[in-house]
Order: sequence, then structure tokens, then C-alpha cells
Amino acid sequence: MLQHLHIQNYTIIEDLCVDFSRGFSVITGETGAGKSILLGALGFVLGDRADTGVLFNKDKKCIVEALFQIEDRRMKDLFDQADLDFETECIFRRELSPQKKSRAFINDTPVSLQTMKEIGSQLVDIHSQHDSLLLTDTDFQLHLLDEIAQNDSLLSEYKKGFTQYNTLCHQLKELKSLAEKNLSENDYLKFQLDELKKAQLKEGEYADIEQSLNVMENAEEIKSLLYSANGLLENSETAILPQLNELSSALHRLKQLVPNAQELQQRIDNAQLELKDIAYDLERLENDSQFDEEKFQELQERYDLLNRLMMKHHLKEFDALIQLRDDLEDKVNAFENIDQEVEKTEKALKEQTLLLKQTASKLHAQREKASKTFSEKVTALAKLLAMPHAVFQIAVDPVQDFTATGLDQVRFLFSANKGVEVAELSKVASGGELSRLMLSIKSVVSQHNYIPTLIFDEIDAGVSGEVAAKIGGIMQQMGDSLQLIAITHLPQVASKATHHFFIYKDNEGTRTQSHIRRLNPEERVGEIAKMLSNDKVTPEALKAAEALFFS
Repeated sequence: MLQHLHIQNYTIIEDLCVDFSRGFSVITGETGAGKSILLGALGFVLGDRADTGVLFNKDKKCIVEALFQIEDRRMKDLFDQADLDFETECIFRRELSPQKKSRAFINDTPVSLQTMKEIGSQLVDIHSQHDSLLLTDTDFQLHLLDEIAQNDSLLSEYKKGFTQYNTLCHQLKELKSLAEKNLSENDYLKFQLDELKKAQLKEGEYADIEQSLNVMENAEEIKSLLYSANGLLENSETAILPQLNELSSALHRLKQLVPNAQELQQRIDNAQLELKDIAYDLERLENDSQFDEEKFQELQERYDLLNRLMMKHHLKEFDALIQLRDDLEDKVNAFENIDQEVEKTEKALKEQTLLLKQTASKLHAQREKASKTFSEKVTALAKLLAMPHAVFQIAVDPVQDFTATGLDQVRFLFSANKGVEVAELSKVASGGELSRLMLSIKSVVSQHNYIPTLIFDEIDAGVSGEVAAKIGGIMQQMGDSLQLIAITHLPQVASKATHHFFIYKDNEGTRTQSHIRRLNPEERVGEIAKMLSNDKVTPEALKAAEALFFS
């Protein structure tokens, strides 16, 4: 329920506060006083878009706050989904700066406009006279019937199944498309794979071959260098090792004369051992560096093969060639297993189709059941509103293919004249009939208390007299099950309300401003008299107003 609305710096409203109560409230006032502006501000705080043109003072930000009392604990799920703390007293706040920056808050937590709109739409339903055209929209008709049938949980189950059904259909289509591709493509992939498999590629072999070829191609130079190194160590007149032998013998004699020379002699001995090891390794390398023409040819052919394969597949790295082989193997295996995958997916789709049909059948049964009761109630109310021969029906027709909402097409049918067959509402109902039908429908829906606050913006436009009185009576009854706020120009409707608010313009000062106040019983009689006599309160109008108000 909407408890409080505070508006600052919005169009012709500088600062306005209003407290609302349970039951049926009306808002009246002269044309242009700000009734629609009040609803615009409420829509703004519920997530509607707005631009800086709404600023009363272009240098200040606009702030609109709405306080709601939430009694339906089911709303907690919406708050949980938005990661918001649920509280029974909930404050919506919306700000718009002169720099066109908009911010939205729920209980002081910043939220997106989408979140504000989603939660707000479950708290308030604002209906203008133009919204009656929604009745001709088939999606709206189906949504309305599902509300009456209380299909929320069933629809949720169906939509999950429908998503899975679509996923399986897409998968099957992709698999069949893959299976129907030209077999030559698979043959070509197999040919490429076979060629790479025959090559028996091994990780790291390309670098090893390059290194071996480099050594073999430079074998003579390597052997010459090794021979020279060996000569410098031990196979020449000036070789290092024989001279180290003489140096070691000299230090051996010296240490007997100079004790400190023992350490020097030990260091020379260590160096001599290390150089002997080096000489041994050099000799071994020299022996191993024999050029093997057959081995060289073998490695060169392997190297050429690997290079040809990389060039053929436009690859610069040998590792990429190994990856290509693995990828081709995966693709070929996928082709070979495609029939099994198609069969598996077809089976899963068949099972999902059966489950989805069962859920759609339950939805159909619920809609059929609800449509009969709903149609009868709407027809009865329409007859009260100066349409004595009205017939309202809902056709729930099966469709061939699954849709996002089931296997049904819903059509609202109507006839206003005696003996005339019902036809689609969009083709036969006038604007006035649509408004009265919408009021009848909203009245029936309100009994289910699906939204706690309903606001009518001149839904009663274009009627008068006895019909207006009956509209007021219907709204009065609706106020027993929800909070109903109606903007009206009809005294018959205003007289039926529990609470009466009056919007007026103040032209004092530099700018026109809009204000609102709740009327006491005496003021209400005066306002109803004005509405009856076009602002001239005559004794007859006052008497008629008293009769309306106290009836």
C-alpha cells in the first residue's frame, strides 16, 4: 500500500507531501491543476524515464520519495533476487540532477531503473484511460488470464522446460547440419590426419634435429678445433699438462724447504686433475665427431619432411603442427560419433517434448477453467455499466507449436448488442466500451489482490448519470480488497470514495505551483457541488451534493 508521497522540484510542484490511506480515494481538481503531474511523479519514482524538462528549478535536483507498506511476504523473493533487504516499510527514492544524472534507491540502497521498475510494478498498477487499448493486445489478454488463473508457478515450470526444449532443438539442428556436410570434407580431414600420423611427430624432435644437423654440417671444423685444444693440453712440445707436471715436482721439493708452499702445491695438483679430465672429454668428443654420411642423410630427410608439413599447413612453429594433428583427430572422431550424438539428442528432445506438452496441457486446463468464471463476472459488471446486452467471452484456442507461454492463443471476444455474435474485442468495441470493460476486468482482478495499489487516471471519462454512479459503486467495492486511487471529474464517483483529495494551483509569487490537500466532509460536499454545477455552487447543486455524499 502507498502510504506517503513526497515530491520536490517536479514540473509545477516545488515541494508537496501527501499521505494516503487504505480503501478508495479520489483526487479531483480543475483541469491543469496537477493531477496528471502527481501521477507522473509517482511513475518517475517507480522507474519511468524522465528528462531535465521536469525540473521546477533548473538549478536544483528533483527528488521524489514514496513510502510503501508491504504486507505480501511473497514480495520477499523479488527483493532477494535483487540482493536487497526486505522490509515491510519500503522507501523508493528517485533523484534527477540538472546535469541529467538519474539515481534510484530502494531503502537507501542504489538500484538500477530496471530493478526499481520490476519491484514497483508489483506494488502499484497505474492505469490511464488510454491503457484501455491494452485490452485489444493478445499478450496482455493472456497475461491477464494467467493472473486470474494463478498460473505463476506453472508458468515458471513451463518456461524452464521451454528453454531446455529450445536448447535441445538447437543442438539437434547443429548436429544434423554437421552430419549432412559433404563427406568429402571428412575424407579430406582424414587424409590430412593420416599424413600427420604417418610422420610420427614427437615433441621436441624438430629442435633436436636442427642441433644434430648443425653439428654434423660443421664436423670438420669441430674436429680441427678439438684436435688443437687437445694439443695445447698434452700433445705438443709446449703442452700445458707436461709443464704442470714439472711445476708440481718443483713445488713438491719447495714445500720441504718452505712449509707455506704446501698449499700452492695442492692447488696446482687440483688444477692438473681438472685439466686431465678436460683433456679426456675433448678426446672423447673428437672421437665422437666422426662424420656419418648415412646418419646425416637420414636426419636431413626428416628435417625436410617436417618443414614441408609446416609449410603445407601454413605453420611457423613445429608445436603448432602437433596441435593441428590433435585437433584433426578430435574433428574426425566427432564425425565418426555424430550419428550416436544425433540419436542421443533426438531421444532427449522427444522426452522433453512430452514433458513440455504435459505442462502446457495443465496450463490449458487452468486457463479454460478460469476463463469461464472470469467471463461471467466481467459480463455481469458490464451489464451494470449501461451495456445491458453485453456478452464477454474468452476463447482459449490451441496452437500447433510451442510458444514461450504454452500451446494456447487467448482471444477476448465481445458483443454489446442483443442477438449479435461475439467477435474479437479489437474489432467491435468502441473506446467507451473498452473503458467500461477495463473497469469491469480490473474490478474482477482486484478480488485476487494481485497488486496492492491500483490507480485510475480518468478511466471514467466519457460517462455520466446513472453509469457514473454505478462506476463509483464498483470502485467503492474494489476499495474493500485493495487500495484504489482514482483521478476523476465525476461527482458520482467522488461521492463514493472514503478519502477525497483536492489538487489546486497557487498563482501567488513568481511562479504557479501545484498543491494538494485532503478534504473534510464539509469540504467534500462543497467540492462535489462544484463538480455538479461547473464551479457555481447553487443551492440546488449543494442539495444534490449532500444527497450524493450521504446516500
